[in-house]
Amino acid sequence: MRTAFINTLVEEAEQRTNLWLITGDLGYSVLEVFSDKYPDRYVNAGVSEQNMIGMAAGISQTGKTVITYSIGNFATLRCLEQIRNDVCYHNLNVKIVAVGGGVAYGPQGYTHHAVEDLAIMRSLPKLTVLAPGDPIETRLAVQAMVSTDGPFYLRLGKAGEPRIHHEPPSFQIGKALEMRQGKDVTLISTGGMLHTTIQVGEKLALSGISARILSMPCLQPIDDDAIQHAAVSTRGIVTIEEHICRGGLGGAVAEVLAGMLQGHAPLFRAGLKNIPFQKAGDQDYIRHLSRLSTPSLEEDIRNWLPS
Repeated sequence: MRTAFINTLVEEAEQRTNLWLITGDLGYSVLEVFSDKYPDRYVNAGVSEQNMIGMAAGISQTGKTVITYSIGNFATLRCLEQIRNDVCYHNLNVKIVAVGGGVAYGPQGYTHHAVEDLAIMRSLPKLTVLAPGDPIETRLAVQAMVSTDGPFYLRLGKAGEPRIHHEPPSFQIGKALEMRQGKDVTLISTGGMLHTTIQVGEKLALSGISARILSMPCLQPIDDDAIQHAAVSTRGIVTIEEHICRGGLGGAVAEVLAGMLQGHAPLFRAGLKNIPFQKAGDQDYIRHLSRLSTPSLEEDIRNWLPS
C-alpha cells in the first residue's frame, strides 16, 4: 500500500502544482521519489508531529493541498489536538496519511500499534476516513482524496499487502465495494484485512456457507445503504478489522443497525481486544493470538452464524 500511495501521489503532484508533502522524519526509501522530483513542495518537519500538523494547516491556508505522513499513532494521536482544532475546525485541505495501521509494526509494541485510530479519527468533525484494502483501492483512495476539498485521514498498511482487485472498481467516497455475492452471511472488512476476509469466505464455502463479502474502504462517511441491505438479505453480518471493535468498523456498523426501525440480522464483530497487547511478535503472530487468522475467523463465524 505504501508504494501505491507514493506512486499515485507523485502522479497527482505532476498535475496539481499546489500539492505538498510533509513528513515527520520517516519514509526513508519510500518518499524520495516525491522529494527528489518536487523538493520545493516537500518538508521534513522532524520528530515533531504537532508542528507538522500546524505547518500543514498554515500552508493549506495559502491555497495548497498538504499531505502529512507518519506512523499510525504518531500521525494521529500525538497531534490529535492540532488535527481537531487547526485542521478540522477550519475545514482545511490537509490530508493525514498514517502508515502501519493496526499491528503492522508488531514487534515494536503497543506504542507503535495503531488500534484506536479509526475510532478517534472518525469522531472528528468534517474528517473523511479512508482505509483501503489493497494497492488498487489505495490508488483510487489517493486520487479521490487529493481531488476532494476538506480534511482526510488515510490509513495504510505496510506489510506488502497483495492486490485483490483484478480491475479497478468504481470507487466512491462513502460506498462499499462488493467483492463476492452470497446469501447466508455478509462479511465486511476494512483496511488490510481484506485478503484474509476473502480467504475466510472461500473456507466458509467449503462448509456450505455462502458468504457475501464487502470491502469498506471508507469508514466516515460509511455506506449505510449497503449495511442495511446486508442486514435484511443475509442471516448475519460479520465485521473484520485490525482495530479494536469499539468505535471502529464494528462500532460504525452497529450504529447503523441500531438506527433501523425493522428487524435485522445479528452482528458479530471480529477485531482486536480493547487492551494493550503485552506479547512481542510480528503482525501474523498478533493476528493469530487475536483470532484474526483465517482458520480462527472461519471457525468462529461458522459456530456463531444463526441457523
